[in-house]
Amino acid sequence: MKNLLSKAAVVAILGLTSCQVSFASTTDNKSTKVTWEDILNDQNTPKDVLMYGMGPKAQRYSTLSQINTKTVKDLVPVWSYSFGGEKQRGQESQALVHDGVIYVTGSYSRLFAIDAKTGKRLWEYNHRLPAEIRPCCDVVNRGAAIYGDKVFFGTLDAGMVALNKDTGKVVWKKRFGYDNNPDKGYEDGYTMTGAPTLVKDQKTGKVLLIHGSSGDEFGVLGKLFALDPDTGEEVWMRPLVEGHMGRLNGKESTPSGDAKAPSWPNDEKSETGKKISWSHGGGAPWQSASFDAETNTIIIGTGNPAPWNTWERTADGGDPRDWDSLYTSGQIGIDPTTGDIKWFYQHTPNDGWDFSGNNELVLFEYKDNGKTVKATAHADRNGFFYVINRDEMPKAEKQREDQSRRFIRAFPFVDKITWASHIDQKTGRPVVDINQYPPLPKEGEDKGAPIRVSPPFLGGKNWNPMAYSQDTGLFYVPANDWEEDYWTTPIQYKKGAAYLGQGFTIKRTHEDHVGNLKAVDPVKGNIVWSHKEKLPLWAGVLATKGGLVFTGTSDGFLKAFDAKNGKELFKFQTGSGIVSCPITWEIDGEQYIGLSTGYGGAVPLWGGDMAELTKTVSQGGSYWVFKIKK
Repeated sequence: MKNLLSKAAVVAILGLTSCQVSFASTTDNKSTKVTWEDILNDQNTPKDVLMYGMGPKAQRYSTLSQINTKTVKDLVPVWSYSFGGEKQRGQESQALVHDGVIYVTGSYSRLFAIDAKTGKRLWEYNHRLPAEIRPCCDVVNRGAAIYGDKVFFGTLDAGMVALNKDTGKVVWKKRFGYDNNPDKGYEDGYTMTGAPTLVKDQKTGKVLLIHGSSGDEFGVLGKLFALDPDTGEEVWMRPLVEGHMGRLNGKESTPSGDAKAPSWPNDEKSETGKKISWSHGGGAPWQSASFDAETNTIIIGTGNPAPWNTWERTADGGDPRDWDSLYTSGQIGIDPTTGDIKWFYQHTPNDGWDFSGNNELVLFEYKDNGKTVKATAHADRNGFFYVINRDEMPKAEKQREDQSRRFIRAFPFVDKITWASHIDQKTGRPVVDINQYPPLPKEGEDKGAPIRVSPPFLGGKNWNPMAYSQDTGLFYVPANDWEEDYWTTPIQYKKGAAYLGQGFTIKRTHEDHVGNLKAVDPVKGNIVWSHKEKLPLWAGVLATKGGLVFTGTSDGFLKAFDAKNGKELFKFQTGSGIVSCPITWEIDGEQYIGLSTGYGGAVPLWGGDMAELTKTVSQGGSYWVFKIKK
């Protein structure tokens, strides 16, 4: 616990260096406006990349094939652009491309517009960050959204900024947080690191800007917001902890689940009258949403409950397996018209390990006995790969009924899982080992006995998104094989302070690798091939029609693999670790590959074996672009 607090404080202090605003524009040229139809067809328009995930289904698949298994050996760098200055740290962004301009975010809440062919900077925006920001896991930003004549991105001070995409000039800025302190939510621990998402409500015809909050580790109440992209005004807000009230058009709407929050222990259930944590319950939807236009559903992951210490969320020392702590650590379907909850599937009920659940939900379809199944695929931190029915269904009377009927299958995608034996096929719930909850301290002691758990809180896979190939029908998952010692500590909520109640140390499972890129068959439920990396994999994955899978490694290589068999076909050393998401696009008949480099993120912050393993990796901050050598 002491280690986490000291590292979090270091990251917060680093934020002080970014308290400045700079702007430079070298062009007044205006490009075309981005329409909803452009965004909806993003996957099939290779000249543009207009959405995080490269389309509303978040498949990270491109139809481009000029760079393929035969030509990839001739891939060479065309240019690189330095993000500059002392503002390094982790560069986790996925860039956008529109009308020959790359829009890429950088650490410390920055946004750059770069000429896609030449690497020339067109403009940049540096957000002014207050000293009180509380980033949990580095000063990262994962990307922007684009619509009309604006580009949007979130900031570490719990804000959203809209800029003119041609000039970089600010159009509007907003902040979010607790209702009684909406403009200084960052003081409570709210941040924003994920890329926002554009959706079009099929009922009203309105385009909405969707974004969530970060901050579970500081005891925030996770919230999902829908904004008017023209003005930044809130349309609706949905809390993702049961019992809290939503908002629609500035007025109270409906509670999330049951207003009495029966899935959370609370004061009324506790014979001792002890204050239980549901009021600071976490559930932050800090990654990007997917959008099912056919069913008019926003689908997004929800974060871990707070605090991590399960016993603080279990009334009077009962069995933690009896509680759910809705709507945390799962995937949720939201009505874009009202912000109401349509359905929910929970990966880790009453999560006691920070397995969270908010990394990407990939929408895909497959055939089962001649019938088309509409599903979401999700590789969870808890080590299981889930296939969940996302189709329209009559509303369930009870949450656990929705859990069982939406469940299709789940299977391990990492080498070792200890916290649960399997996912029950009838209920869709994990069969949890009670001995894998870290025990409370004995009387007179300040911490509980440590226990070994796998996967660790950094997960079998973390935020770094997988890709789905429409050609092979496989998912390509940037997995990690590692484990962790956990122990409990006493905890009380304090505004702006870390709210965990657990300490930890990350451990190696294997001597030869931590990272393990895996090709997963979601229908057969097996691993088709795997590729081991010595360091953890913390970059996203791209699949292409050219039969290739691209990703980056923590020791600095851009790599390409044969999508069918996993053979490594290409690698290039960029000079700093890669923890970003590669993309591809076409200009003037030539295919390009682009990605950010610059090591950081959560892995090197948490000590233990991983800090030792990654200490030689250089920091950086650049955008690299490649194409085939003529």
